[in-house]
Amino acid sequence: MIPRRAYADGPFGQVHFQHQGEGHPLVLLHQAPMTSAQFDWVYAPLAARGIQAIGIDMPGFGQSDPTPFVPGVPDYAAIVPPVLDALGLASASVLGHHTGALVATEVAIQFADRVEALILNGPLPLTEAERAAYLAGGHQWELGFTAQPHAGHMRELFDIRAGFADGSVPLTRISDYVVQALVGRGTFWHGHHAAFQYRQDETLPRITQPTLILTNSGDSIFDHAVRAHAIRPDFAFVALDGGGVDIVDQQPEAWADAVAAFLQAQGRL
Repeated sequence: MIPRRAYADGPFGQVHFQHQGEGHPLVLLHQAPMTSAQFDWVYAPLAARGIQAIGIDMPGFGQSDPTPFVPGVPDYAAIVPPVLDALGLASASVLGHHTGALVATEVAIQFADRVEALILNGPLPLTEAERAAYLAGGHQWELGFTAQPHAGHMRELFDIRAGFADGSVPLTRISDYVVQALVGRGTFWHGHHAAFQYRQDETLPRITQPTLILTNSGDSIFDHAVRAHAIRPDFAFVALDGGGVDIVDQQPEAWADAVAAFLQAQGRL
């Protein structure tokens, strides 16, 4: 079985989402610059554990319409309630990965009555020095990213993602990462720009829902997950061993087990 696909009318146009499974609803928010297809390998494992997995293409990514302005994390968060409404759901749990973890944080704050539990898979509380380093480095590369002859830009993305995976993800899946990064209807640099402008160190203390910080020791931002836990030591904390930024593909069963165990501990399953 593959997820069903649908659209909701959101504040910036149509919002594309896909969902699979019955039981407790869990919204999945992807990293930038990917889509809800980031979770392709965990929709079925989550469904098998009694979870209705709902992956959303955030504005400008995948098949969701972009914002008519440079978005911030709060703008991305605004598309979650319309998807819940389209599915007839009063509330759900929310999980975000990397950029999605920042958006999930904001969803839990802006729409607290609609979020039952929260999973931050790769939170990113930044120092001002880290923020400035990104704006001077990675952000400038993304601003200059454009189509090149003989698909050079696609090769460049492929090599970057293959480097992250370090042989742990099939080449066909890495090709899919490139497609996901380029298929969006928005501007390439918007997602990470929003992420690095967001001050999660200031918003983590405002979360009131039961929360899990989910990370893995090989993640490039593992230290930030540890930092987030220091800000909120009352949050549950699970660190899978190894992996990288593509943990949902590298360890789908272990990842789904950690998600389900937390939701079960909260009485959601």
